[in-house]
Amino acid sequence: MNKLKIPENHSGVSKTLRLPENMVDNIQNLANLKNLSFNKVVISLLEFSLNNLDESDKKELAIF
Repeated sequence: MNKLKIPENHSGVSKTLRLPENMVDNIQNLANLKNLSFNKVVISLLEFSLNNLDESDKKELAIF
């Protein structure tokens, strides 16, 4: 008989952020519109921001 093994989720790190209420509302509205989770929208917005940093900021951070 096969046994159920639930994999550990190591794909993310939990962080607490304090965001302005209007920003949360806008992100939640976008998530609802696109049928995505709030978290997925935040990740997409952050990825876009990091990928489009000013070149001098990229060099200073040395992460790209």
